[in-house]
Amino acid sequence: MAATLEEEKTATCEAAVKTVTVRQALTDAMREEMRRDPTVMIIGCDVGLRGNPFGVTRGLMAEFGEKRVRDAPISEPAFTGAGLGAAAMGLRPIVEILYSDWITLAMDQIVNMAAKIRYMFGGKINVPMVVRAPFGAGGGNAAQHSQSFEAWFNHVPGLKVAAPVTPYDVKGMLKTAIRDDNPVIFFEHKRAYSLEGEIPEEEYTVPFGEAAIRREGRDVTIVAYSMMAVKAQAVAEQLAEEGIDCEVIDLRSLLPLDYDTVIGSLRKTNRIVVVQEANLRGGMAGDIVAEIIDRGFDLLDAPPVRVGGLNVPMPYNMGLEAEVIPNEEKIISAVRRVLAN
Repeated sequence: MAATLEEEKTATCEAAVKTVTVRQALTDAMREEMRRDPTVMIIGCDVGLRGNPFGVTRGLMAEFGEKRVRDAPISEPAFTGAGLGAAAMGLRPIVEILYSDWITLAMDQIVNMAAKIRYMFGGKINVPMVVRAPFGAGGGNAAQHSQSFEAWFNHVPGLKVAAPVTPYDVKGMLKTAIRDDNPVIFFEHKRAYSLEGEIPEEEYTVPFGEAAIRREGRDVTIVAYSMMAVKAQAVAEQLAEEGIDCEVIDLRSLLPLDYDTVIGSLRKTNRIVVVQEANLRGGMAGDIVAEIIDRGFDLLDAPPVRVGGLNVPMPYNMGLEAEVIPNEEKIISAVRRVLAN
């Protein structure tokens, strides 16, 4: 069952809260889990002394030492494989891929090994490994530092895939990922690190497979995740001034994905727009729309509409980059299109 925005606010208000960035929420989640469980460790390029170029692991090596926060050589296959071996032997490694684009180098370790071992050994070996992968565009990082590969891993049995965006969700879901006995690909949007939000001072987790209803509405359902969920909320507020009432669903986790909440929303609105940042072809939005048609075709009063990036390599020029990434205007156009049918 989905958590509504009001329910999250109520839960947060009942406890002492603090305002943090997504960056700090990630750091806090790892620090708290490493204090709670001595088997949790971190491995990756520049995670230790530098504390990651984004500052996410800053201070953790000083507290936990070089054995538990390991700076690795610049070889994603090597340190992802080391994380896989550590997980199979009883540790809970957090493997950091500095840019998710470079996860391509460790695909064999993730797809052919981590995702399969538990099944191939009849459940005798678990792989409690988290692969943190900053993804997404914005900022002029060009074609090899701006990609979104979440749909690839959605295709792989044996993996779980998360893509939260608020500080509350990022912290709670990273804790859930670390405690899970299955390999989890944990996507963090690079442009979201500075976003702020309230989180409880007390311990909490956020489960996989439960979407969050960010805004309730009656006219159109907008389904999105990560930074596109942020943009979808902005669109919903803008369209509300015109009398168009959008319901916004932030999926938070992609595998498992909360189709019950999506279909429940569609029962109210009978129209749906699905938004992703990744280039549209072969993406999550297409898979979600296919499931919607299978599960709720009779609920649709208009064909579902997908919004996604253009099917081109990401440009370095920031003006061109802005043309490739879905923006509020493109989401608004999709809402108007689905309402026109």
